[in-house]
Amino acid sequence: MIDFTPNPVALALGSFEIRWYGIGYVAAIAAATWLAFREARKRGERTDIIVDSLIVMAIAALIGGRAYHVIDQWAYYKDHLSAIVLPPYSGLGIYGGLFTGLLAVIYLVRHYKVNFWRWGDIIAPCILIAQVIGRFGNFMNQELYGPPTDLPWGIAIQCQNRVNPYYCPSSGAAPQFTAPENAHFIPLFAYEALLSLIGVFVMLFLYRRFTARKRLLIAGDIGLLYFVWYGVERSVLETLRSGWDWTFFGIPMAQLVGMGAAVAAIVAIVVRHLWVRRHPEAPVGEPAVEPSGPDGESPAASTAAEPAPEPAPEPAPEAAAIASEPPAEPPSPAEPPAPATAPATEADPAV
Repeated sequence: MIDFTPNPVALALGSFEIRWYGIGYVAAIAAATWLAFREARKRGERTDIIVDSLIVMAIAALIGGRAYHVIDQWAYYKDHLSAIVLPPYSGLGIYGGLFTGLLAVIYLVRHYKVNFWRWGDIIAPCILIAQVIGRFGNFMNQELYGPPTDLPWGIAIQCQNRVNPYYCPSSGAAPQFTAPENAHFIPLFAYEALLSLIGVFVMLFLYRRFTARKRLLIAGDIGLLYFVWYGVERSVLETLRSGWDWTFFGIPMAQLVGMGAAVAAIVAIVVRHLWVRRHPEAPVGEPAVEPSGPDGESPAASTAAEPAPEPAPEPAPEAAAIASEPPAEPPSPAEPPAPATAPATEADPAV
């Protein structure tokens, strides 16, 4: 059992606090940026737009994620409205961040005039690796845990961080809504981080094995696979959670959104493949080139900075006509030279 209960504050300077959750968010963005550069360079895509784009996407995801979390925990925030926008922030909702982040991606690909499907394949594993790191911010905040367990990796949760029905007996809650103070709980954040990390490797493998070599998958399939992978992953883990505030007919909204996104992504994959099969001549986000350079970069990336050779100037019409005429035949060597002329007179203009 893990009895360690972390302090969510990493550094405090008077009333100003730096929390582990925020540090995790920054670390997640850094990891996503590194992977985006690596994959874009290998696939021959532009790398000069990544930093600015990720800043826009991160801000959009922060706004959407915060909004989703506030709706999910409205029972608390309706009496603490200032806590919605004032620090310290207690959480983000991944689906809200994905929604506003997707809107940002749509804007950015139109702004930079790049292919939506190819960049979707690049962004998908970047989002997952960011989630892997960000989930450990949940551990520091003592949130995203499951029911009590006797497993060796069960974690302790302090009384002030417990949700219904795992309140401490000292809270005064009814016995059916309590758990012993020394109880340990399933670390759902760790389960999700592990499954997401597996998803990163699966997506990178599928791209290199079946998309980059123009086999089986088409550009955009990996991006859609993210919604299938994470939708199923989150929906399964939601069955171990309790204390939801946002439900629909008793079903957690996160579970409904996850399964809905997974089904929609599967339908999109099938429809796109049927369309490509019927229109083989039409490009659908042409698959990125396969890396073949000595340093792992694609030929497109290694030659992107080289200027294109200038076309040769077209010959003038008169020169073209002269060039098209056959060359004059040289005088036959057998012909005798012309006889010498008489000496010029004073009237001869050549003198």
